[in-house]
Amino acid sequence: MMHAHNPYRPDLASIREVVQETANIKTLRVVFEDESVMHNFSFRPGQVAQLSVFGVGESTFVINSPPTRREYLQFSVMRVGEVTQRIHQLNAGDQVGVRAPLGNGFDYENMQGKDILFIGGGIGMAPLRTLLLFMLDKREDYGDIMVIYGARTPHDLCYQYEFDQWQKANVNLVLTVDNEFPGWKERVGFVPTVLSEESPSPHNRVAIVCGPPIMIKFVLFGLKEQGFEDSQIITTLERRMKCGVGICGRCNIGAKYVCVDGPVFSRQQLSEMVNEL
Repeated sequence: MMHAHNPYRPDLASIREVVQETANIKTLRVVFEDESVMHNFSFRPGQVAQLSVFGVGESTFVINSPPTRREYLQFSVMRVGEVTQRIHQLNAGDQVGVRAPLGNGFDYENMQGKDILFIGGGIGMAPLRTLLLFMLDKREDYGDIMVIYGARTPHDLCYQYEFDQWQKANVNLVLTVDNEFPGWKERVGFVPTVLSEESPSPHNRVAIVCGPPIMIKFVLFGLKEQGFEDSQIITTLERRMKCGVGICGRCNIGAKYVCVDGPVFSRQQLSEMVNEL
């Protein structure tokens, strides 16, 4: 059942829990005040919400808990501007407005039976986590799962408390940081470099990418070099979204609106608008 609510009108939700992921990223776990809204709410991995702080404004964040886990909706918020600053001041019990679901989500049906490669940088792990956990909850539908996840330092990696669970579910997790760091035992190097070192086979594999724009750009080049076809490469650009319903025109890339046509795009779609990125 699709969410029948008017996407212009926020539903009231209260914060159940706040998790400090990194120095500038917090995760909010929220529950709709109206139990029937919570019960009937459905979405696809990769869809987003507009989170509003009353009297301040609203911002777009991916719903990064999967639809297979329904206790709460989770949002990870990087502190970058006025709205996110205020979101970081919120505590358990505080209220927010949620307009959701918006955007198109991942085509996970098409990925069934395939090997999956997730490539994330920093906060870019948020939308990837949604799809990853969804796939772990339906593990038999997917082949080999590999995650390459990098950040500036070990302290900038989100969801560290879950890495063990991912690995126990048979995920090949490759972690990297930009530079040497005291006590860091994993890889050192930028994500695109680690990708070329790992050199995963493109055979029957889908690559899903999210991170800072410069990382996405070099990862897309790297995947092409390794023989991935445009149709095998998916990226998500929800950080460019503003109003979420195609009205404000601030997230357009060429003729496309990230909020209406995305935020999830194949490399094929991107190549038609790549000069704009």
